[in-house]
Parts: sequence; C-alpha cells; structure tokens
Amino acid sequence: MAATTSPEVLLEVFPYLRVLKDGTIDRLAGTQVAPPGLDPETGVLSKDIVILPQTGVSARLYRPITAKPGTKLPLVVYLHGGAFCISSAADPCYHTSLNNLVAEANAIAVSVNYRLAPEYPLPTAYEDCWAALNWVFNCGEDRDSWVKDDVDFGRVFLVGDSAGANIAHHLALRIKDSDPDPKLKIAGIGMVNPYFWGKEPIGGEVGDLVRKSMVDTWWNFVCPSEKGGDDPLINPFLDGAPGLEGLACGKVLVMVAEKDILRDRGRLYYEELVKSKWGGRKELIETQGEDHDFHIFNPNCDKAKILIRDLGKFINQD
Repeated sequence: MAATTSPEVLLEVFPYLRVLKDGTIDRLAGTQVAPPGLDPETGVLSKDIVILPQTGVSARLYRPITAKPGTKLPLVVYLHGGAFCISSAADPCYHTSLNNLVAEANAIAVSVNYRLAPEYPLPTAYEDCWAALNWVFNCGEDRDSWVKDDVDFGRVFLVGDSAGANIAHHLALRIKDSDPDPKLKIAGIGMVNPYFWGKEPIGGEVGDLVRKSMVDTWWNFVCPSEKGGDDPLINPFLDGAPGLEGLACGKVLVMVAEKDILRDRGRLYYEELVKSKWGGRKELIETQGEDHDFHIFNPNCDKAKILIRDLGKFINQD
C-alpha cells in the first residue's frame, strides 16, 4: 500500500491555524458549533438569523424567556474575539458566555458572525460589523421582532472581547464620523481584554518576547502591510490616529486580565481615555491571576461569573 503524505504546511499561525501549500486554511481552534435554543441553566432562548443576505453575514440572537413581548430591554451588540481569523457566535464557549450575560443583564443580544481573515482580509470584519450595527437601527421590516419590538434603543451597547473589543472601538469612532446627528446611538462600550498592539513593546511586553512575537505574527497575518503593529486599526495611540475624544458613547468599561500579554495596551487605552477630552464615564477593572479571555474558555468559573456580573452592572447602570 502506498504511503499517504500530509499536505505541506506553507505557514503556521500558532495556535490558531495553518495555511497549506495548496492554499487551504486549516483552522486548529474555534471550529466547534453549539446549536441555538433554550438554555435551561439561564432561561435564555437563542436563534440564528441571516442579517445581511448579500454577504451572508449572520447573527445569533438571545432573549430571556421571562421577558414579556413588548417589554423594552437593553440591547447588547456582541462582537466575538479570535484574532480576526477564528471562532464564531456559535462557538460553544461564546454561546455559554452570551447566555450568562443575557441572563445577568436581562437584555437582548445580537452576537455578530463577521467574516474571517484570511479568506476575507481586513477591513472586512469591521465593515461586516458596521453593516450589522446599521441593521440593528434600521427602521425597516427586515429586522427580527426581538430587535424591532423588544429593544430600548436608548440603551444599545457594544460589547466585545479581544478582536471584538477592537472592532467596538472603531465602530464607536465611525458613528461620530459618519453623521453629525447620528441615527446610531450607542449608550456604552464594554471592552474585555481588548486587542490593541504596537511595534514597540511596552510594560510586560518588554520581558515577554516569545508571546510578543506570537501577537506580531497574528496581526501581520490578518493585516499584511508595511505598517505592521503600527497600523491605526491595531494601534489607536499613534500620532494621526483618530482621537479617543471622538468615541460616540456615554461610558466605557475596559476589562483587563493580570497575566494577559495584551493587558498593558488595555491599561494604556484607559489612561489615554482619562487624559483625552472625551467627557463620558470611564472605568477600568483588572482580574487578578487570569490570562486572556479566561471568561470565554472557562465561562462558569467564579472569576468569569464576577466579570459577567460587572458587565451586567455596567449595562444597567444609569
């Protein structure tokens, strides 16, 4: 019997995916799928819908079953992480985390499935999420009834982790730039372990060159350009990048984790927000003893429950 040969690997983007010599993308993480439906643990019902037929962009919608039809609830537009190249709204860990958040906040959620790099290079993810946000505020009949009938549009929040928090930042800037009297009105942004970066190391990055090299590789893979880690999409602190005073929301919560290589960028974001002319309410919460996106990978641990509780308070505070 002739021996079988494995496809030759052209590029490895550890630990997320491999690019094979024939151009195939072999994803090593974020490929599992949990079905929507009623979660008996939280009493949250979910369903999948296509929100942009022209591109195939979809979303998973969540709603507490205790919510009476017509009751106006806050809305969470959720943007998942995964370095822009893996995972989805149907990932079992994200599905569990969203069930927990919707139950805690007593909110509706639209968890957006944006298209992934490298098949859809950046800025596709940003454009998909921008289109999804416009769909949420669209006055037409194509919106789902959970959004159209049950949402308090004065309490719409952008919430994301990692790459999703990065996207949320850019959407909030784009709202202000797009219309001096914006029809898209965001009450606040919840940024969990935000994915920001830069060529020159800061803080703990200086002594963690192995992980710094990994993050450099991830970004250069999804956004190849001569700017690298100093592209304004990933480094909002550059001279000439849009100023944080342009964020179109009333409050921002930045959540970082002590052991996360991205921690100091999240802290810097908060510090720059404090120094800026942006007049909203800002808060920084650091979880001790945990690493990046711990609440996604272990959504039922005690510290994840505290993180979700803090997000729920942020969403419901006046």
